[in-house]
Amino acid sequence: MKNILVPTDFSAESHHAFEVAVRLAARIGGRVLLLHAIELPETANFSTYGGPVGGTELPNSSDPMEDVFVIKLLQATKTRLHRLLAEAAALAPGVPVQEFVQAARLSEALASMFTHQTIDLVVIGAQGHTAAEHFFFGSNTERLVRTAPCPVLAVKHPVEAFEVQRLVFPSDFSAEADRAVSELRRVQALFPEAVLHLLNVVASAGQEEAAREKITAFASRHQLRSYEAAVTLADRPSEGITRYAYQVQADLVLLPTHGRTGLSRFLQASIAENVATHAFPPVLTFQLN
Repeated sequence: MKNILVPTDFSAESHHAFEVAVRLAARIGGRVLLLHAIELPETANFSTYGGPVGGTELPNSSDPMEDVFVIKLLQATKTRLHRLLAEAAALAPGVPVQEFVQAARLSEALASMFTHQTIDLVVIGAQGHTAAEHFFFGSNTERLVRTAPCPVLAVKHPVEAFEVQRLVFPSDFSAEADRAVSELRRVQALFPEAVLHLLNVVASAGQEEAAREKITAFASRHQLRSYEAAVTLADRPSEGITRYAYQVQADLVLLPTHGRTGLSRFLQASIAENVATHAFPPVLTFQLN
């Protein structure tokens, strides 16, 4: 998890994500790749730049006024990126931060980064669906959760220090959930002091005993020694996960997902998408292939 990609629109949410990414990079000896995507007029002749700020290609369209607009936009973007670089240097000296600007939609810019860079983790600012019209709508986070080839850490609120003391792993603890154990162990290795909460969400009280037995069997199967078993009632898994995360003041929720249907309701992409954009703590999602 050495290369951490952070898409930014300079909103408060993406700034929270940037701070978490810098702190995490300092902890693991990684680097941060800071991405800003801007949609320029189709006639503007500018594609991308990366590396030290200042290497931008100048636009060369048929409209001089359009060129002036593009230049001013790029200058403003560079100024804001400079501020983030300065913040990173103050927050975690020694963490390398490389900036990239792409004239494209966010989805296109992300696809380009996944193609041309080695990305181990994406840290993205999550907004709820009632947020003001920023560049990141909740749907962008949801789409990324569903399609990213690497784990995605969604951050919605400020995080004073990304020190994980309480880690929540929601699941139905079926045999299919066993495929998530390697990622769970990797996160535990990063935060060995964290207390692991194994959470099962059920729809009725009559299911609680069986749900708790599944947790015990899962923990025994994978030799998990220090954990807290929890079963909560909710009509929808996303509601139960979010409520429990608030109750225990979780620092991180770890949630596997895939887009396939007919499988465990905890592993449907829609559950992870909903939690990632609404839960209080950062939510780490990853694909089960």
